[in-house]
Amino acid sequence: MNAFLSPSRSLVVSVVSHGHGPLVQNLLNDLARLSAVTIVRVVLTQNLPEAEPEAPATGWPFVLQVVRNKVPVGFGANHNRALAGATEPFVCVLNPDVGLNGQDPFAALAQAAGQPGVGCAYPTQLDERGHLQDSERELPTPRALWRRRFLGCRETRVDWVNAACLVLPQAVWQAVRGFDEAYFMYCEDVDLCLRIRLAGWALVRVPVQVVHVGQRASHRRWRHLQWHVRSLVRLWRSPVYGQACLLLRGGVAGTGTIGRS
Repeated sequence: MNAFLSPSRSLVVSVVSHGHGPLVQNLLNDLARLSAVTIVRVVLTQNLPEAEPEAPATGWPFVLQVVRNKVPVGFGANHNRALAGATEPFVCVLNPDVGLNGQDPFAALAQAAGQPGVGCAYPTQLDERGHLQDSERELPTPRALWRRRFLGCRETRVDWVNAACLVLPQAVWQAVRGFDEAYFMYCEDVDLCLRIRLAGWALVRVPVQVVHVGQRASHRRWRHLQWHVRSLVRLWRSPVYGQACLLLRGGVAGTGTIGRS
């Protein structure tokens, strides 16, 4: 991106619900109350049958498009379809279990995403108790996962961030072609961030906060654990991962270390 883009009324938000009706209602109410100055359109994809959210008495201050899937599809495919053909300067991938904590993060996120060289802007994530979430991660090598999972070691660098709340310039989203739909669930955010980094753009953490509950279903459900393992194997076999091992770990890809605003 070579020129600054204004964040005013410039953002389209994609939210995917898997029967998260009450969470979606709360999120949309927050977006309407706090973020209408930035958000021009919200695409809500209902991956499972559920009721449509109720609009406030004054109506939604943004365009709300509700997509009802006849057959459920994966995380990346849902967001790709929702954001296909977007004309807004910025796109946002947003989880239904994100809360805004009484403040609007999107004006600052869009402003940061519009700076030259930025491929993606993201907030600090807190859990429901106000504790810092580990949303920033190292390249998930087998060794790094072992150190994290079994030795309890903290991350020492940030190569990717989870996709609970990401804001990208539309041109970047189009250039990297969104999520790789070969990942049905898990690791699609790793792959996306690595491709952004390898293309020479920075990931920038913005000093705003959101609350993210974080289900971590792969720690409790066998089916989700299977999906997680399959996605990791796919990632480790991918050219993107191979290039990231060579370049990102050496700190010479894109902007080198990940930027901070």
